[in-house]
Amino acid sequence: MNTNPSAAAEPAVTSSGAVFGAPCWVSLLTRDLRASQDFYASVLGWSFRPARLGEEFSVAVSEGRPVAGIGALAGRLQVAVAWTPYFAVENADQTASRIRERSGTVAVGPVALSLGRGALAADREGAVFGIWEGRLMSSWETWRAANPAWLRLVTRDAFEAAIFYGEVFDWACGRPGCCDVEYEGDEVVLRSGGHVAARLSSGALEAAPDPAIRPRWQVHFPVRDVDACVAAALRNGGTVTEHAPGRQAALRDPDGGLFTVTNRAAAV
Repeated sequence: MNTNPSAAAEPAVTSSGAVFGAPCWVSLLTRDLRASQDFYASVLGWSFRPARLGEEFSVAVSEGRPVAGIGALAGRLQVAVAWTPYFAVENADQTASRIRERSGTVAVGPVALSLGRGALAADREGAVFGIWEGRLMSSWETWRAANPAWLRLVTRDAFEAAIFYGEVFDWACGRPGCCDVEYEGDEVVLRSGGHVAARLSSGALEAAPDPAIRPRWQVHFPVRDVDACVAAALRNGGTVTEHAPGRQAALRDPDGGLFTVTNRAAAV
């Protein structure tokens, strides 16, 4: 019996199994949590609250809504500082096996955390992503609809990548909760619950010396003023790798994490 008088007022919890294959979160693995918080607060105006995953994690909040996670685990896990998208899965072990069977790699996990199980992986071209089995944030439906962060996979061949991810995550399988896949010219568009969840584009160079143009998942944050974000990033030790004034900029934080800011009017 539920004896918590406030339980009825809490929003329903969404499980990863209910929306399998959908991007469900983005997170930065960094070395210094406080330094990263200071940088993103200055550049993107975020505030932070503790996460239930432990003191080394925090949740970035913008306009009262959760946007992303930042965890100071890059050194412990011996992985590069990077923004990483996570995809909801029904079973982390089975998904990890699918990734390996299709020539991808699983670098970390699956590991058990307080709210579920997660893993870090890479596709056949080396683009890094995460998988998550368990409960999602209670405001996940709001997060998906608000789209505070959106994803673009830049890879060697978008259609081959769509086959890899489709087989791993059961995209377009027809079951309730699955993601839909559409083709728009030379792009693959992923939709979850009718919302654009990600785009897959061709053109990356697998052997490029610059990690910014190697195959990777780009994490885009819609902002009101791209140029103001660029200026703030430079003032706070960041660098600019690409800048289309007023429209979009690819930035690198002082710890090396790559991310993109995009004018809200042009997002998705």
